[in-house]
Amino acid sequence: MKKLFIGLVAAALFAVNGTRAQNHPIEILPKPVKIVAFQNAAVLSGETSVYLDPKANLNQDYVTGVLKEAGIDPVYTTKAKKAKLAFKLNAVPSNNNDEAYRLAVMSPDSKKQIVATADARAGLLYALQTLRQMTTPQNGLVTIPACVITDAPAFPWRAYMQDESRHFQGAETVKNLLDEMARLKMNTFHWHLVDDQGWRIEIKKYPKLTELGSKRDFDHMNVTSEEWDELFPKRAYYTQDEIRDIVKYADDRGIKVIPEIEVPGHASASIYAYPWIGATSRREGKAVVGDLYDVTDPKVEEFLHDILDEVVALFPSKIVHIGGDEANYTHWQNSEEIQAFMKANGLPTCSDLQVWAINRMSKYLASKGCRMIGWNEITGDNVRGEAHVQASQSEKLAPGTIVQFWDGDISLVNKAIEKGYDVVNSNRFFTYLDYPYEVTPFEKAYSFNPIPDGLADADKEKILGTGCQMWGEFTPNLDRLYYQIFPRIAAYAECGWTPVDKKYYEDFRKRLKKIENIWKEKGYLKTQLDKY
Repeated sequence: MKKLFIGLVAAALFAVNGTRAQNHPIEILPKPVKIVAFQNAAVLSGETSVYLDPKANLNQDYVTGVLKEAGIDPVYTTKAKKAKLAFKLNAVPSNNNDEAYRLAVMSPDSKKQIVATADARAGLLYALQTLRQMTTPQNGLVTIPACVITDAPAFPWRAYMQDESRHFQGAETVKNLLDEMARLKMNTFHWHLVDDQGWRIEIKKYPKLTELGSKRDFDHMNVTSEEWDELFPKRAYYTQDEIRDIVKYADDRGIKVIPEIEVPGHASASIYAYPWIGATSRREGKAVVGDLYDVTDPKVEEFLHDILDEVVALFPSKIVHIGGDEANYTHWQNSEEIQAFMKANGLPTCSDLQVWAINRMSKYLASKGCRMIGWNEITGDNVRGEAHVQASQSEKLAPGTIVQFWDGDISLVNKAIEKGYDVVNSNRFFTYLDYPYEVTPFEKAYSFNPIPDGLADADKEKILGTGCQMWGEFTPNLDRLYYQIFPRIAAYAECGWTPVDKKYYEDFRKRLKKIENIWKEKGYLKTQLDKY
């Protein structure tokens, strides 16, 4: 069994380990709220007895994998007091925060144990991620600095978005990304599954969405399905069973998965499969790239509801992203039927029609126990000040909707909050991973503050957090994908976890080194090393 050498036997510890505990600095990423360090250290050798609180429902296989990466060989016990390493839920909730945790390594209260405590499963998973960064395996021994870490995130929403419409990556890649999100304590995987270039989720009621709509990507939008099969024999969408497996994989790591089903634009793939749902495509008798759903048609609304029924059943997060960005209103403006509908229903602008349609989706999702989120065009604002776009005049976005800010003047964040909406701040000038390093250098990414200037203190809690976005137009292969993501994803993880006044770039770079070495070994860091 592993041995723990502490306090009064420190001399023996140093003789075995060949170094002092303070030579193993506590460098954790994201930066914890508070660390109280002691002069001694835990040294583990051989097997380590580990207790997992059964009420926490931790996946033992996942915990084992993390501990083994950290050099710890676990043997599980059902007796917390006899374990060298224990993960325990607080008997009485103490933090009012499911993501808060306390990790005590040979502290006065934990004695010879390493004890992680939290109010909920999420906190214990974060304690596990912290512990994996603290170990120093060497010559068959694992050294862990003695300390007490008290920690909790600054924001409850810390997201990474993967666009799989433009280029399909597949389950293995998604799971690799989820592993690294978990390492960084990111808790939300925003899965962009549909767009103009491809439909990537099986919908059983409408099989052509994948039979036809999945057979294209950013580089091959205009190939026929037959040409696609010759060029790319591999299936380029997820079955519902595969999605369930990935959702479970994410949940084991403390990550919720939020699907994005774009409405009313970015719908070319679905309209290619079913041209009758498109405003212009129905009139032309064939699919038109860039078309919008005809949201005034009850049959199209039923089509979208049917899709949402299957989507909601697959994703227990109970949050659905409906896109809502970059709708080309000319397809509605050029339709006599749609213009007549708008006039009859008191919708003076196409922005009003979009808000009206999205509110109906919000109501439908609410009936399923779900909350809606969308890009900030869903507010009805003319976010880019475009001459051909009129802001909404009659319609107001449904209460309870989450607004994800990505474009336009930052004052739109404050405006949305003033109207009562929660906001996820994904300002594209800071958080878009597809932007080159010359446009968004590492330090600029790290400098991002999800809370905009001028926001009243009382309103800051309306900022749920942030998300970083990996749009897929120019990531046709894994090397390019990883080049764009790593290491900048670490900066965004800390932006979501650590208050801005506690962030220091040079300190961050120092704490990143251990993870950098892991990413080099995994092949995630290669040619981008000279970019930061």
